[in-house]
Amino acid sequence: MTESFIHPLSDVLASEIGAGTRVWQFVVILPGAKIGQDCNICSHCLIEGDVQIGHRVTVKSGVQLWDGLRLGDDVFVGPNVTFTNDLHPRSGNKQFDKLYTTIESGASVGGGATILPGIRIGQNAMVGAGAVVTRDVPAGATVVGNPARVVSTNP
Repeated sequence: MTESFIHPLSDVLASEIGAGTRVWQFVVILPGAKIGQDCNICSHCLIEGDVQIGHRVTVKSGVQLWDGLRLGDDVFVGPNVTFTNDLHPRSGNKQFDKLYTTIESGASVGGGATILPGIRIGQNAMVGAGAVVTRDVPAGATVVGNPARVVSTNP
């Protein structure tokens, strides 16, 4: 296995980063985050401490992964995807009920999509670019639109 690559212009405080993972410039990874092997974390991303990322995951530029997010193996997260972890956000509120969001193995989230908190996106599902996901997505389904609706299934 190869070592992980951490670009010198990134700020990586997490200690659990798998072999072969590449972290590019201007990425911030907070202590406690867990990142698997052979991942690609593109520039201008933020990963908070209570985030778990599986193996062979791609996170494109401009994505923030907030506490409570779980990404399975072989997940693709397109550029500028927005994840959330608080249903009722208020400035300065640190006592909110953090909701956990799970993106299961093999799922893809298209660029610019928004994923509300507490959502589960099933294995091998596809979220179309710009979709707003307000409820769980079944395994193998493709969803598009605002709010996201199933347009096809592939069991």
